[in-house]
Amino acid sequence: MNDTTLPASTHVAQLPEVVPAIVAEGPVVALPPPETPWQRFRREFMANKLAVFGLVLLSLAIFAAVFAPWISPQDPYDIGKLDIFDSKLPPGSKDAAGSMTYWLGTDGQARDLLSAIFYGLRTSLMVGGISVAAALAIGSVVGLAAAYFGGWIDALLMRIVDIQLSFPAILVALILLAILGKGVDKVIIALIIVQWAYFARAARGAALVERAKEYVEAAQCMSLGWPRVLLRHMLPNCMPPLIVIATIDLAHAIALESTLSFLGVGVPVTEPSLGMLIANGFEFLLSGNYWISFFPGIALALSIVGINLVGDHLRDILNPHNAH
Repeated sequence: MNDTTLPASTHVAQLPEVVPAIVAEGPVVALPPPETPWQRFRREFMANKLAVFGLVLLSLAIFAAVFAPWISPQDPYDIGKLDIFDSKLPPGSKDAAGSMTYWLGTDGQARDLLSAIFYGLRTSLMVGGISVAAALAIGSVVGLAAAYFGGWIDALLMRIVDIQLSFPAILVALILLAILGKGVDKVIIALIIVQWAYFARAARGAALVERAKEYVEAAQCMSLGWPRVLLRHMLPNCMPPLIVIATIDLAHAIALESTLSFLGVGVPVTEPSLGMLIANGFEFLLSGNYWISFFPGIALALSIVGINLVGDHLRDILNPHNAH
């Protein structure tokens, strides 16, 4: 046996001393923690400048709507504080007492347009948001039920959806409001009836994909009830496309409500939206008082553009084919 060869026991005994020496030769590189889904979503969303711009517009609209009573220079619907001599003043004018500046001018009822726009945003966003949330809930349940049960239930529900989608949304809304009458609650009901079918079709398409997966079969083997399988297991996996549709449909709901109010069948005069503010100044456009309709129209357009920019980028981020 060679004298330079050490016994195995000697190598084992020296191992604890050799390993620290080897580790100490170079710096220890710590691997970064894995990126969470929320961090990845935020990074991809903030990387798109148009989406960030849309989010800023939407945030400003929501802020103005929520805090309208506190940030508005005037309560535009307090008749006791309105002076008829201040009607149709151009932007930048002062009131008769010289104590208040109408930065966007006034309308035919002497209301400060800036304040009226803030309150109009409040009504438009509230009507659009409530109607979309309710339509999302109803349509999701109908679509999931159609995909889960199949057979005649699927055929019946989808034929109802097809009939609903075969009529123009504005026509259905006009008919419903002609029957129900004016009112914020009536407009919300009409918008829910108009929109739920879009969510039902999208939810059915996503649920059909989930229905064929193994976790649904495992849940059925465990004798779980169908409401639990649908709402607790399938619905969360179907939400990404529904969130995208809800975001884009919010812009459609606001535009549709504004159209109905412009036509005079939407919200009442006591709770005007942006559509009614535009309608109030429509008769003065040719007389040179453009600002009465122009500024509410700009506010409506910016709100819809902001929502659409956010929705379009959400569609790209939540698309499973783009996941990496």
